[in-house]
Amino acid sequence: MSKWAGKYVIGLTGNIGTGKSVVRKMLEHLGAYGIDADALAHRSIARGAPGYEPVLQSFGRWLVMPDGEISRAKLAKLVFSDPEALKQLENIIHPLVSLAVDLLVRRAEQRVIVIEAIKLIEAGINKDCDSLWVVYAPPEVQLARLIEKRKMSEAEARQRITAQPPQEQKLAVADVIIRNGSTFEDTWRQVSTFWKLTIPHQSLEAEPLLTKEKTVSNAITVIRGKPAHSVEIANLFNRLSASGQAMTPEKVMEAFGEKAYLLLTMGNELVGAMGWQVENLVARTLDLLIDPQTPMERALPPLIQEMETASNELQCEVSLIFVPPELAKLGIWRILGYEPRLPHALGVQAWQEAAQESLKPGMVMLFKQLRKDRVLRPI
Repeated sequence: MSKWAGKYVIGLTGNIGTGKSVVRKMLEHLGAYGIDADALAHRSIARGAPGYEPVLQSFGRWLVMPDGEISRAKLAKLVFSDPEALKQLENIIHPLVSLAVDLLVRRAEQRVIVIEAIKLIEAGINKDCDSLWVVYAPPEVQLARLIEKRKMSEAEARQRITAQPPQEQKLAVADVIIRNGSTFEDTWRQVSTFWKLTIPHQSLEAEPLLTKEKTVSNAITVIRGKPAHSVEIANLFNRLSASGQAMTPEKVMEAFGEKAYLLLTMGNELVGAMGWQVENLVARTLDLLIDPQTPMERALPPLIQEMETASNELQCEVSLIFVPPELAKLGIWRILGYEPRLPHALGVQAWQEAAQESLKPGMVMLFKQLRKDRVLRPI
């Protein structure tokens, strides 16, 4: 039994490059509330946060960048080459992360919680969980992912991999092992199967996309997309996207490892979709497609409101929406509470990093704060 009454808590871990975050996203699609403890660790040493000064006192102010934040790249280079320094850093960060995790779990409305952390076992968080899930990937897959997705050099990637204990140590104490070295579909089948075995009352049935009851021609409905909707989503993107790149159901399935979809129907027709993701308590809308025959004033409010409802369920602090300039000019955004912002004007490091990562050339970022209180807020 976990220490949180009324909650079933899954501890999710695995070595670097094994795909823990993809598995967490899958569990979120199935109804769990996901917590990225590693992102909380980053928050804990942000300027003004509780771990900021202890880190500087322990390792020196040479880590401070011109904007006042700690350089995580310099810190990582230091601690990953010195086991004693790594242990010292963990002694600062782990208690702060545990406090933040406790706060998020206690105020989460969802009954099932998944806590992802690369140091879940070392930090002792697994002792507070009902079940320990370990994600495994072959070493060659780990290496390829770090080079391709995180843009590491081969030498740096190998250093990160060898700096961690062998994967077998985690596998030996796992309740569930997810082997994530093949396709998204294969991993999804494993996660779905173990979810049904672990949480037997949870339904995996996809919500029907187009039902016979939707007979009113102008009735607008928003549905939370599921992997089972991949064919419909791919067809919509191919019909409305101006990118010229063909979308396949397989690509949509892979995208579910990073984001969720909201689907807009009018009567019995799919007329819009929104692809969005939540990371580090920041909601980011990355894809927004609306049939030109559907008035934006009717289509946007229900999509945005459903996204914000889901974001509030996930305890998000802000919502960032990335759109082309012509769409950003619509007056409906002001009514919905959004305003154009530049990443450097957001003020909070986690918000700035999310904006910088997602803002593409030629796009406009729209910003709205969803809640005032923040986890690991400045002191």
